[in-house]
Amino acid sequence: MEGSQDSKWVRIRVFFLIFLLHSLSIYLFTRGFLLTRTELSDSFSSCSDIPDPPCTVHHRRFNDSDDSSGVGGGCWTPPVFDRIVIIVLDALRFDFVAPSAFFEEVKPWMDKLTVLQRLALEESSSTRIFKAIADPPTTSLLRLKGLTTGGLPTFIDVGHSFGAPAITEDNLIHQLVSNGKRVLMMGDDTWLQVFPHHFQESYPFPSFNVKDLHVVDDGVMEHLIPSLYKDDWDVLIAHFLGVDHAGHIFGVDSTPMIEKLEQYNNILEKVVEALKNLSGPGQLHENTLLLVMGDHGQTLNGDHGGGTAEEVETSLFAMSFGSPPDSVPPNLDSRTCKFGVDGEKMCFSSMQQLDFAATISALLGIPSPFGSIGRVNPELYALSAKTWNIQNCDAANCKACSNLESWMTNYMNVLCINCWQVKRYIDLYSATSVIGFSKEDMLHLADVYGQIHSNWSNAINATSLDEEGVPEEIHKNSVYVLQQKIEASSKFLAYIAEIARLKWTEFDLKLMGAGLCMFFVSLLVHLLFIIRVVRLCKFSCTSIWNFRWSCMVSSLLVATRAISFLSNSYILEEGKVASFLLATTGILSFRRSVVNGKLTIEALLLLLFNIILGCSMDDRFSKQAISSAYMSAFNISISGINISHFIWTVFSETSPLLFLSMLALLLYRCTAGMSHWGGYRRFFVNGTIVSYVLIGVHWVLESNAMNFPEGIQYFGRIFIPLVIYASGCGLLLMLVITQIFVKKGVADQAERVVIDTVAMLSACSSIILVLSADRDPLLR
Repeated sequence: MEGSQDSKWVRIRVFFLIFLLHSLSIYLFTRGFLLTRTELSDSFSSCSDIPDPPCTVHHRRFNDSDDSSGVGGGCWTPPVFDRIVIIVLDALRFDFVAPSAFFEEVKPWMDKLTVLQRLALEESSSTRIFKAIADPPTTSLLRLKGLTTGGLPTFIDVGHSFGAPAITEDNLIHQLVSNGKRVLMMGDDTWLQVFPHHFQESYPFPSFNVKDLHVVDDGVMEHLIPSLYKDDWDVLIAHFLGVDHAGHIFGVDSTPMIEKLEQYNNILEKVVEALKNLSGPGQLHENTLLLVMGDHGQTLNGDHGGGTAEEVETSLFAMSFGSPPDSVPPNLDSRTCKFGVDGEKMCFSSMQQLDFAATISALLGIPSPFGSIGRVNPELYALSAKTWNIQNCDAANCKACSNLESWMTNYMNVLCINCWQVKRYIDLYSATSVIGFSKEDMLHLADVYGQIHSNWSNAINATSLDEEGVPEEIHKNSVYVLQQKIEASSKFLAYIAEIARLKWTEFDLKLMGAGLCMFFVSLLVHLLFIIRVVRLCKFSCTSIWNFRWSCMVSSLLVATRAISFLSNSYILEEGKVASFLLATTGILSFRRSVVNGKLTIEALLLLLFNIILGCSMDDRFSKQAISSAYMSAFNISISGINISHFIWTVFSETSPLLFLSMLALLLYRCTAGMSHWGGYRRFFVNGTIVSYVLIGVHWVLESNAMNFPEGIQYFGRIFIPLVIYASGCGLLLMLVITQIFVKKGVADQAERVVIDTVAMLSACSSIILVLSADRDPLLR
């Protein structure tokens, strides 16, 4: 008795050891994978905040000077625009906007937004195309949060993508409203979820239905153009969703995507025309800035959320309707230019989306969000005022040197306040956050900021000379000093952004590796304990640990499947990998049946399913294979079959129903000979078969071959899946009840396992079939 008690406590201690190792491995892995950033929800910027000297000295001097923009009423810096129109085209890839000359291969979706390319070419002094680099994760909600707060949302925030909570930390929309700006929003209703009480007027439209390409866009078009002729807003936000939804459903290389881009091109032509008509002196849009931008990119499959180049590279088109400026100084110019087929020079610049909030705040003269760590982009800021290239500074063009010096002085002042704002946020974050920046990083930041701060007065003194009669050499020296201070400030802000990305957005591979190693140790302990228990119970271990070739291969397939989840790009090819592993498992099962001399009907059916699966593997999980413009033009599948042929259409529509019927029959036959199933067999099997019938009706009502009335289609697409989900949950609940309260009356353990397995499959299979989406993947 005492020996049994000792062995009992040994097993309990081992259990707690395994639990401890599992918990420690999960903790270490999540510390490295689920990076967190503390939100300072109680800290907000305001006009009463006064920058540290010498920004305050230069700030007063700058405010007292003439403002060439004609816009008054600044806060930290004078505003240079009085209105901004922001048009967000969700999931706008960079190659949707940039000319195809910048890419090695011309794709069908390129050069569709011709109005933006034409404006960038013909009015290059007041327009610019940017490659805007987003920070992952590239979900729409987190990109909106990053754009408006100027910060870096972390991967763990992805969990909020389907239930957008209100943004509580300081943000651009809050600063606009707090400083008397009237904000008009139309389009994606996510804006109203994250900013519930900020808009003076809004026209939200539901965005969750990704199969809908037109409701949101049509709603925006209804209100956008009329609003441009009204004087009741200062910032207009129009968020279109058609491109994002077209990518999710059909892929980038698809006819619906091209049609959407052409539709957007027509809309943008009307927007530009309306703004130009009212951009004359004293008119409504004399000092208006137009921004056409994406929140993130998308892969060729239409997916986004990760950090691949296709997902993080989006576009931003900016156009000023005021006095056309000239080029910025060369050291601030990030343009990349190429000559097109017709010999025209086409250019684009680069910027970080992290800089968006700080830049818009400076353009409108409002405080930057408290948590913003971006830099005021010089090229976007330069669209607001006349600037001159440093190469024009010579004795014959001294006035150009003076104007260049004046603009650089103004921009240097903006950067001074920009650096002060970011530094105070980093200081407060490190002082209040549980996981702040390292002591070494903070000391280095303080040293760099101190050097910029102590030498700032030299730049002010160098630019305070009287411009009349100043020799060319002094002008050049002043410009050089300004240039050096701007570069130093930009490096300071870039360094902060770099360490912030390391802290908040880049995985800690060491902690993740330690967590995985600890997890494998816990599995090893678990395995050794199982072996010990088997020996103590005097079971025959021959059948348990006899690793035959087929068992080893099956274990290898399972391990491969598990390890695949560690790849950040696995989701893009998950369908193909899962199909391959399933087909391989089926072939191995068929081989075992042949070797054992038991060629059962189940093995033959499994092999048949694998053959069908293998033929459709490439088509099923590739939107491009079916919906691309190329495939639609030639109307063939990869196998060379004409999918529009009548026979193929009938086969694709009827074969899913045939296989569903075979599955129901197979389920019925498997349970027919079980004597101990009792009344539960009728309940589970009949309930599952009824669900299969409803699935068949659901597929028929969704068929492309027949046109049913809208009311019947609504019943089939909405109501029937709800019934199937409810019945599946009911079967699962009944399964739990029977496992808990019904006595186990089955003597044969093998039959008991079969009964439990069939009951579980009966409860889950109908739900899985509905969630598996299209019944005819070869046509979709």
